Amino acid sequence: MSLAETATLWLHIGAGFVALGGGLGALTTEKGGHRHRQFGRGFLYAMAVVAATSLALLALSPTVWRVFLGLVAVFSVYFAFSGYRALSRKRPDDGAGTVDWVAVGLYGAASAGLVGMAAWFAIRGIDFGVVMGVFGGIGLVFSAVDVRQFRRDPEPGDWVGQHVVRMGAGYIAAVSAFSAVNFLFLPPVLRWLWPTLLGTPLLVYLVRTYEATFAPG
Repeated sequence: MSLAETATLWLHIGAGFVALGGGLGALTTEKGGHRHRQFGRGFLYAMAVVAATSLALLALSPTVWRVFLGLVAVFSVYFAFSGYRALSRKRPDDGAGTVDWVAVGLYGAASAGLVGMAAWFAIRGIDFGVVMGVFGGIGLVFSAVDVRQFRRDPEPGDWVGQHVVRMGAGYIAAVSAFSAVNFLFLPPVLRWLWPTLLGTPLLVYLVRTYEATFAPG
């Protein structure tokens, strides 16, 4: 591994730990408070560095595995980004901006790429294609949902569920990457998917709780 790759990898790892800490801090502090906002911004910025370094590693040494990680990085950072952007669309006249359309376009392309890789792996009888298919399928669904939402005026309170789900999904993605690298005692597919299986019901509960708390009026 070259010096540039080594330095990029360490930056990637460091940003990953910062993202884990920032996401946990945002989850455990008072919602809407100063510390919550600080942790949330830290999580978003760290995820952006994680995505950038993943793509840099792919450019430095292209492999099938790094293509997958690069697509997952775009998939992951979009959740954090869209969750943060949901806060800017609290009013009915706050529509999606150019940056939102560009981001969802990249996200949809990355998700389609994951689905394509899943099909490529399935043809070769490689079980790991299941992980790519799950992530890609989730991404395509969320892409379609976002495009539909961007084309209409937001309803009061929509931002609550969008913020919670997207930031939470971004954190699940960060935990998934950490698990994939460190939880070697688990089968490869389960290493990647257990955070989604456990985190999804929790997100449903949190959305219902915070929508009741921050409901208009």
